[in-house]
Amino acid sequence: MEHKTDIKSLSFEQIKALIAGYEVPSFRAKQIFEWLHVHLVTSFDEMKNIPAALREKLEADCEIRNVKKKNVLISGIDGTRKYLFELNDHQYIESVMMRYRHGNSVCVSSQVGCAMGCRFCASTIGGLIRNLTTSEILSQIYEIQKDTGERVSNVVIMGMGEPLTNYRNVMDFIRLISDENTLHISQRNITISTCGIVPAIISLSKESLKCTLALSLHAPSDEIRRKIMPIAEKYSIKEILHACDQYFNNTGRRVTFEYCLIDGINDKEEHAKALAKLLKGRNAHINLIPVNPVPENDFGAAKEQDIRLFRKILEDAGINVTRRREMGRDISGACGQLVRRTV
Repeated sequence: MEHKTDIKSLSFEQIKALIAGYEVPSFRAKQIFEWLHVHLVTSFDEMKNIPAALREKLEADCEIRNVKKKNVLISGIDGTRKYLFELNDHQYIESVMMRYRHGNSVCVSSQVGCAMGCRFCASTIGGLIRNLTTSEILSQIYEIQKDTGERVSNVVIMGMGEPLTNYRNVMDFIRLISDENTLHISQRNITISTCGIVPAIISLSKESLKCTLALSLHAPSDEIRRKIMPIAEKYSIKEILHACDQYFNNTGRRVTFEYCLIDGINDKEEHAKALAKLLKGRNAHINLIPVNPVPENDFGAAKEQDIRLFRKILEDAGINVTRRREMGRDISGACGQLVRRTV
């Protein structure tokens, strides 16, 4: 079967180049781009002001790659919505929409599954199937916005997968979603999460983006990190922090350090003191996250008194700390709980 162009993954300039071969007026490119990224259509037939002959050419040469909503779970606690989406090849991904006072935030997946193997995270169960295309990442936001009728103002690339191992598609996604001719979500409202792919962090620091980088640190030492995160065998904390410093120096954007508190593993007084020492002097922000339950492992969340002491030690050391409000925990929609479920 002849390969079709994934038109929703193309930039405006690429769509202009595509239709240049069709001998049609150049303004058609802007119309097509708007149908895809403003009106959020899922077929060429919906592009009402595009001549039928041009729609037929587009249909023959291109595809509009979408995601299909299969299920929505709504939290009875905070109204968080977890979506199960089916892809064209019948793979499944999950996305989450959270409502905050400052606007709606969507957590998108960047891969089907994940190869990173973090022991406390459900997304890695079953390994990595494939990368998502730019259009498949975009479509998660587009479908959620259509489903709720509400604008999405914040994006966190923290769902299934390691975004920086799907580097090019994720970069294209960020540029498209923040384009002034699409949903125009501010890059300052986009967060990219990584478990610490050092060369990709360094590349990211040179992209001229204004996104927030969130590093999944989860340990104050390489020894502890190796027990829970296989990536720690490849990159040391020293190497990762050096790359994060480069990101801050190049972009001026403060790095967020994600830290899942796991009972008996990384949540005691000595761990907090070691973490404070590690990050001292850096313009950093720490997100403390009591680890969320995953049936396939037996990691438990830190005890309340340990969490409070941990936070106090960091604050006393002058480090900016928040305890993340866990949204959607009752529907397995919280950090580390997304997985390829089909029901």
